Amino acid sequence: MPTNQTPFLAIFLLLLGLLRFNSFPGLEAATGKLASIPGLYVFGDSLVDAGNNNHLLISISRANYPHNGVDFPKGKSTGRFCNGKNAADAIAEKFGLPLPPPYLSLRDLLTRRKRKPAPVTGVNFASGGAGIFDSSDERLRQAIPLSQQVNDWVSIQEEINELGTSEAQIHVSKSLFTVVIGSNDLFDYGGSSKLREKATPEQYTQSMADKLKEQLKRIHDTGARRFLVIGVAKIGCTPGSRRKNSTVHECNEAANMFASLYNEALTTMLHQLKQELGNTISYTYFDNFKALHDIISNPARYGFADVTSACCGSGKLNAELPCLPIAKLCSDRTKYLFWDLFGHPTETAARTIVDLMLTDDSQYSSPLTLTQLVSS
Repeated sequence: MPTNQTPFLAIFLLLLGLLRFNSFPGLEAATGKLASIPGLYVFGDSLVDAGNNNHLLISISRANYPHNGVDFPKGKSTGRFCNGKNAADAIAEKFGLPLPPPYLSLRDLLTRRKRKPAPVTGVNFASGGAGIFDSSDERLRQAIPLSQQVNDWVSIQEEINELGTSEAQIHVSKSLFTVVIGSNDLFDYGGSSKLREKATPEQYTQSMADKLKEQLKRIHDTGARRFLVIGVAKIGCTPGSRRKNSTVHECNEAANMFASLYNEALTTMLHQLKQELGNTISYTYFDNFKALHDIISNPARYGFADVTSACCGSGKLNAELPCLPIAKLCSDRTKYLFWDLFGHPTETAARTIVDLMLTDDSQYSSPLTLTQLVSS
């Protein structure tokens, strides 16, 4: 992964200089309370990666090939692990913002000098395969772990602070910082006897929450004030997990138990973080576990016909092969919850989940709904 940050900083600062806070981007495009954020900054894993892994020299954890992107504008495979746009994209669109570009793609702007830069409205730092812990990602250099994602943001913000502009400070404090991560750490734990020997599920998930707290505080220290933290879904109900149960294809309850334990530790940690930082931080925790449970329990209510198999793959549950160009592709992607065997949602599913984030029903979001958060 490139270590020289100067090109990225130069471009970012150039774009930031175009900001005018008397008219936030998206203010006219969006309506009501959803028009109150000037930017969206995304940290996480493949659920929200917008193509950062495409720029890693070694990584094979990419989605820049068909059938990925089949429903993206112009059918382009961008590196999103999805048939179209992912949840981060859907959130941006809800607020009338452009899709946050991958951080590592900003360097490409240096070679497009004839293009007029667009105003900064966010950046996507997420990386497919990333975890809260660095170990699995650094060992194979397949992804950008959360700590490095935050390093990239901090390095940018340090340069912004040197400008001493109140506009930059307002931009950061009013923007939404979204964090979607944890599944890969739980998969690592479930698949490693060494990790399970070293720590009980309770100990491991608590250490995940503690490590995430460190990273959230680092982001907060740069002036970020609004956080959307998304819990881990029912990872035991992905097509790949179900396929391993060769008889009835039920969910892997052990994996779901790990996710549930982590979410409990996560919500407790966020409450403690709020107590420590007081009014300098506001957050929404979205219960992705419950959201997926409700969709799977009553798929017709949400417009889905298949909530067990993958749209793109092959074999049982279409989950014996990743979504490669040779894979079988479902004809109606709007009826499938899962895009591939790993459990990435289809674009329709991602939009459904984001709609649940924005509902006034507090059963999914606490202590504030997302609408309340951006209005605070």
